Parts: sequence; structure tokens; C-alpha cells
Amino acid sequence: MKKGFRLSYNAPVTLTFSLCCIFIVVLDQYLTRGKIVRMFFAVPGNKNSNFPFDWTNALCYIKLFIHVFGHADINHLLGNLSFILLLGPLMEERYGSLRLAFMMILTAFITGLINALFLTTFLAGSSGIGFMLIVLASLSTLKQHTIPFSFIMIIGVYIARELISPSEQNVSTIAHIIGGLCGSVFAFIHSSKATKKIESKENLSEQERENRLKEIDENSPRNKTQSKKKNKSYSENDATVIGTIKL
Repeated sequence: MKKGFRLSYNAPVTLTFSLCCIFIVVLDQYLTRGKIVRMFFAVPGNKNSNFPFDWTNALCYIKLFIHVFGHADINHLLGNLSFILLLGPLMEERYGSLRLAFMMILTAFITGLINALFLTTFLAGSSGIGFMLIVLASLSTLKQHTIPFSFIMIIGVYIARELISPSEQNVSTIAHIIGGLCGSVFAFIHSSKATKKIESKENLSEQERENRLKEIDENSPRNKTQSKKKNKSYSENDATVIGTIKL
């Protein structure tokens, strides 16, 4: 009997995040006509903004984390999901679901906080997370004292794109920069931990090898014979008997 194909929820964090984004943008575009994102999934700007961040409102603090689910329209969503769905599963497999979720939450919080402190426009969308994944993927093969050339290339392409066609009011640009910095920090921290772990394993194996060699040497017949000669005391009668053994 032939086995059929089955769907696999292979990247739970990436897929759940993407499905939430799709649900919210559909709800926003076709039921509330743009109101739900503005009310619940957009971080206000600083005190000089037309929609300033209210530091006494608990909902504003929640927006620092959930603004990544809101998007201006379908095109905005598809542009971000094209990177997230492409790179997210790969990074989730490499770093683990919990670690990737932590990276995404921290990136969302930092981008939202920067917007609330320094920008005058509201921020919505997952551009920061998308670029965090781009940089994280380009640094996924990072080794000690080496920088992948792919990392230099992606940074160059990004800078060229922003110079040729800068984002409106630099909102997306700031999110890209912060997301890229977060991805770089995450990659370097993970690389440092991995290097230390490898070094500790190598040192441990060398120590185990030395202990094993020492144990083998101590248990060798040569050492046992020498140990018996040192520990055994012979009397004069024993010496006489040993000296008069008949063949």
C-alpha cells in the first residue's frame, strides 16, 4: 500500500506568525477598512507626533510587541512574508523554535521602542523581523575570527537599495537597520557560545584521553609487577626457599 503525502507544520513559530499576520491584514482590509491596525497594531511616534505614544496607557506598551502583526495592505504583507517564509523555517531549524521566537519578540520590542522615542510617525509591519532574518541567515556560517562575504554583500545591497529608493519618511529604513543590527548581534552571540562549547568539548576530550592513558598505564602488567615488588617484604626464610628451588 502506497503512503500518501501529508502536511507538516515544520516551522511552528514562523508559520504561526505568518498566519496571524494574514488574518489581521484580511480583517483590517475587508472588515474594518484600516481601523484595526491603526488602533491596535501600530506603535505611535514620539511627543512631537500627531499620534504620540501615551506612556500612561497599557495598550501602548503592548503595541511595542504586537505592531509586527499589522500591515498597511496586502502588498506590504506579501513583501515581508516573502522573506519571513523563505528564511524563517531555515533559521528555526538551525536555532530552535524558542530561540527564534525570542529573537523575533526582542526585535519587535526594540524597533517599537525606537519608534516611540525618536520618530514622529507610527510604525506597523514586520520589516524589522524580515531583515533580522536576512542578516541572521547570511551570518549562519559564522566562525571565530571570520566574516562571511555573503554578509558584506547583503549589507551592500541593502544600503544601495535605501540610497536609490529610500522608504517613505524613513520608517521602514529605521526598522530595517534595527532589525539588521539585532540579527547581527544574535548571530555573533550564538557563534561565540558555539565556539566556547566546541572548545570545552575538545578540552574535555583531551583530558579524558589523558586520564584514559594514565589508567591504562597504571593497570599494565609492568606496573603491577613493580608495585608488587615494592609492597611485598620478604623474610630471610623466604629468600632461602626462593634460592633453593629445585628444577
